Amino acid sequence: MAIKPIREKWKGTMTDRERFRRQMHYQPVDRCFNMEFGYWDENFREWPLFYENNIRNNWEADIFFNFDRIDVIGGNIWMNPPFPEKVIEETDTTLIIMNSDGLLAEVPKDRHDTIPHYMKSSIVTPDDWKRCKEERFRLDDPARIVDIDSLKKYHPDNRTYPLGVYCGSMIGKIRDMLTFEGLAYAIYDYPDMVEDMVETCCQLVEHFLDQVLPHFDFDFASGWEDICFKNGPIVSVPFFRDVVMPRYKRISKKLKAYGIDIWYTDCDGDVRPILPYLLEGGINCLFPFEVNGCSHPGELLDQYEGQLRIMGGVDKIQLGKGPEAIKAYLETLVPYVEQGGYIPFCDHRCPPNVKPEDYLYYLDLKEKMFGMK
Repeated sequence: MAIKPIREKWKGTMTDRERFRRQMHYQPVDRCFNMEFGYWDENFREWPLFYENNIRNNWEADIFFNFDRIDVIGGNIWMNPPFPEKVIEETDTTLIIMNSDGLLAEVPKDRHDTIPHYMKSSIVTPDDWKRCKEERFRLDDPARIVDIDSLKKYHPDNRTYPLGVYCGSMIGKIRDMLTFEGLAYAIYDYPDMVEDMVETCCQLVEHFLDQVLPHFDFDFASGWEDICFKNGPIVSVPFFRDVVMPRYKRISKKLKAYGIDIWYTDCDGDVRPILPYLLEGGINCLFPFEVNGCSHPGELLDQYEGQLRIMGGVDKIQLGKGPEAIKAYLETLVPYVEQGGYIPFCDHRCPPNVKPEDYLYYLDLKEKMFGMK
């Protein structure tokens, strides 16, 4: 069934693609690029706005709210085949599962949104990694060949929306595979193993980029790290500088050879200790920029003026406090939207404690403040 939008698309004189490219390069635009990061799974069950209109996921919600379109092409740049997902043990309230990264994790039996309690990794020693690498990280795996013709049909050369290329993760997915504690130990117990993991991640991304970059005029690159929390990065700054950043530089060199000079990565928490090395490595945009785990976006946009871009940074806590707090917070963002290099949206998935009517107020206010005058 076709999704019927409940809102008019913001008026404009540029295409979504033109607008995004200009805004990310601090150039004048007709209005702000209009997007959101999405919603918790609970929102689709609890917000009448969603369940009464049969909106079941974030992709459908983007159409429902008539946001500007933005898309990303990704490839098979991680473990393949993944570990088989299965239930290992069951209690009255929890499940012990093995996930696709080979982790044993405790999750709520009703599967409500929460961070799993990871108990054990399948990969602890260099021998574990050697076996896993040979079985699941082969560069010559036929599944890593990109079907360019199919992607071309879906993303034609005359598209009117920004298209990105996904550059994966150099250390965040390794954290997923080893667990937070496992990575912390492995960096000191088996540093060569961890560096080989990072190198493998980099090679898989390079292999993917070599296939797609000649065939598409990409507008940006994207990535995912999630290696910070409210007290900073979960790896040491020297490790990040000496092991991770050099791989970013290799990827960045490939991107720049094809004119891609905007690269964002999704990293929650306080990124400030590693931000100089993200920038040096070529990542010049933060997403979705959690305010309470880091800072007001203006703080870093001022500090790294002209170098840094931010996508996100609308404090979800203020969204949950109602119209007055929402308005007060959005007003602090006005100068940064006006100067460019900044696209405001909720600083992670919008949580279900935000009232649907307040969320609609927020969308209306964004259009009034940042739409075409």
